[in-house]
Amino acid sequence: MKELTTRERVKLIVEHKEADRCPIIDNPWPTAIERWEREGMPKGADFQDFFGMDKYCRWHICDNSPRYPQEVVEETNDYIIKKSKWGVTMKNWKHAGSTPEFIDFTITSRDSWEKAKARMTPSKDRIEWDFLKANYKKNREAGAWMGLVNWFGFDVTHSWMVGTERVLMTLIEDPEWMQDMFRAHLELNLSQIKLILDEGYKFDEVFWYDDMGYKYNQFFSLDMYRELLKPFHKQCIEFAHANGMKAHLHSCGDVMPFVPDLVGMGLDMLNPLEVKAGMDPEKLKKEFGDKLTFMGGLNAMSYKIPQMMWDEMRHLIPMMKTNGGYIVATDHSIPDSVSLTQFQEFIRLAKELGKY
Repeated sequence: MKELTTRERVKLIVEHKEADRCPIIDNPWPTAIERWEREGMPKGADFQDFFGMDKYCRWHICDNSPRYPQEVVEETNDYIIKKSKWGVTMKNWKHAGSTPEFIDFTITSRDSWEKAKARMTPSKDRIEWDFLKANYKKNREAGAWMGLVNWFGFDVTHSWMVGTERVLMTLIEDPEWMQDMFRAHLELNLSQIKLILDEGYKFDEVFWYDDMGYKYNQFFSLDMYRELLKPFHKQCIEFAHANGMKAHLHSCGDVMPFVPDLVGMGLDMLNPLEVKAGMDPEKLKKEFGDKLTFMGGLNAMSYKIPQMMWDEMRHLIPMMKTNGGYIVATDHSIPDSVSLTQFQEFIRLAKELGKY
């Protein structure tokens, strides 16, 4: 088979057909990029092009925040503390791979939420039109697989807006408030995506982050998921399909109990299959491989001993690629412990093992 573009390749794989090879899509931490540049990758280069990966564009160009004023609170050579447009004060390390430390929140009650919601009115200036116009055509012509980020749900609410402990308590004590936040985020973002589509832009998927699990468990029960969050996931999936796009969910942690419900709603793609948290790619492939496309499932911790990663790839990829439905990736981001030459070998082996 001739070499396909990424869009052609992913389309076949998501339709559970064989392509020329499995797509290879993964994301490095910024500190991994810094390391690769020190080791020979040209500064500012597109890492996907440099390593010969698939061209995957996932664009977060719709703003569904309350648009609080953003400001830098403190900055040093090592870290920066700033207040976000969600009203959250957070600390980020500049040269270390880590998630932010969330220090303070503006939205802490129903009253403060109502004030925030009043700021979340639809408008065309919430969309990054200049970025879209500058980048859409060249990526479409390059055969990229293109997705729009639709940010809503449990993850954005607890970690980026209200606080984890507060949200977990509120799910029990005031579930209607949680649902109002889920609804407001989703509907504002969908209204913006519709504006983009109405301008004639076409995308391949709607993608959203909603980390619902952690190590060997979930943040809430399956019953609570079905009652409070599932209706909004279903609305997102139905919107994607009604507009000719696939629905792609990123959910870290162990979300095994939720997968049958996700499949039942028509979800098309799931990542990252976090093995180190309890996800079982082989079991998922056996049970849902004809319905769901999986992306990930290679334990990023195996990078510590390269031979472990190569052995894991040789075991997992041939099985997962059967009848399509698999995109090669690790079960999270690429850490800065991975050297340039090591990741080059990862790509080489992924192409070899993923060939049909």
